[in-house]
Amino acid sequence: MHNIAVAGTGYVGLVAGVCFAEVGHQVTCVDIDEHKVEKMKQGISPIFETGLEELMQKNYAAGRINYTTDYQTAYKNADAIFIGVGTPEQPDGSANLSYIATVARQIAESVEQDCLVVVKSTVPVGTNDKVEQFIQDFLVNDLNVEVASNPEFLSQGSAVRDTLYADRIIIGTESQWAENLLTQIYEPFHIPIVSVNRRSAEMIKYASNDFLALKISYMNDIANLCELVGADIQDVAKGMSFDERIGNKFLNAGVGFGGSCFPKDTKALDYMAKQHGYELKTVKAAIDVNAEQKTLLYKKASKRLITFNGLKVAVLGLTFKPGTDDLREAASLKNIPLLLEQGADIYAYDPVGAENFKTIYPEGKIGKGSITYVHEVEQALDDANVCFIFTEWAEVKAVSPEAYKKLMRTPLLYDGRNIYPVEAMQAAGIEYHSIGRKPASRTDVREARKIELEKS
Repeated sequence: MHNIAVAGTGYVGLVAGVCFAEVGHQVTCVDIDEHKVEKMKQGISPIFETGLEELMQKNYAAGRINYTTDYQTAYKNADAIFIGVGTPEQPDGSANLSYIATVARQIAESVEQDCLVVVKSTVPVGTNDKVEQFIQDFLVNDLNVEVASNPEFLSQGSAVRDTLYADRIIIGTESQWAENLLTQIYEPFHIPIVSVNRRSAEMIKYASNDFLALKISYMNDIANLCELVGADIQDVAKGMSFDERIGNKFLNAGVGFGGSCFPKDTKALDYMAKQHGYELKTVKAAIDVNAEQKTLLYKKASKRLITFNGLKVAVLGLTFKPGTDDLREAASLKNIPLLLEQGADIYAYDPVGAENFKTIYPEGKIGKGSITYVHEVEQALDDANVCFIFTEWAEVKAVSPEAYKKLMRTPLLYDGRNIYPVEAMQAAGIEYHSIGRKPASRTDVREARKIELEKS
């Protein structure tokens, strides 16, 4: 087993560190925030992630993992140092590499033995070459310090499982020594290892994420066409899923993708291509489709209603997906400002994301509108004029069609995640609009109610 240091305790760094400890390595996680470090020592995770706190507590008690702000001690005798700091998107779409540069210099000035620096952060192709040169420029002691690429492929909400039981591990190295060391570190995971050079590893990360983003945007584009021609996107997706060349994942239409990876990585790859004088037309199309898709339901509702001013608007789901408290690129962040500008009184429900959302939109009056955070779905729906679903939380999916009819003043529902069968909503008397499916219109609802009354 090896002595491993991990720089950064976000989704990438913390999950990696905890999982390395879980398979037996000695791990030290480094962060600049002392308060955050103390919380982690108490077994409290700074991120909402299924199963993470349990493994943090288990491995801290076993002495296999520690947390510190003292990077010098953590780095000086490490066999390998994994960099998992953020590479946020800049206004032009490029990746901000300043955090990686800071850690690289700290490593160069701290290491006292030969070690391997492993970049897990998503970085543009060629970055690891620059990181290795940067470390050499600032290296204090005469040591062998090499850099390897080891991109992560975890999904928020299932990050622990995705790390411990990954489909494959990608390692990008430029020497046999680096390849052997990384292979040894990952050997206890018993997962297939794909060993390539550094630049190929960097590209594999972008190519994989952007392919999935393309798949989502394609289905959203087809869904929009389905509405126009009278087809049902869920039937279309089901028919496609039996083709093993296509598979059954990432075929769900909705209000676009969000999170920390797909939006940032598509823009970063698009920017990288332009820097080399090449246009990735498919990736650019995915970016454009996703941007349009985010506010599709708001636009539909705007055509249906005279105004949102003074209306109670229920918003179910604030995070970009269920199972996480992450709001990055969430559909709610695009739609709630538009609703507030129109004077809507928003009642928002999210089982874990509300506290984070409050830091952006504090509860109370905001411009022409207002926002109130509730703890139960029913509180949001009670006497509401219209409802938007942006996240398919289990708590939202558990609400019956009849509950919308009973609780809302006007049973008008815009579902961005296609949770309900159109027929069930129509039968319940709900005017139901979703993505890529024939809506349960006002006429349909009246007819269904008429039939129901005749039967009774």
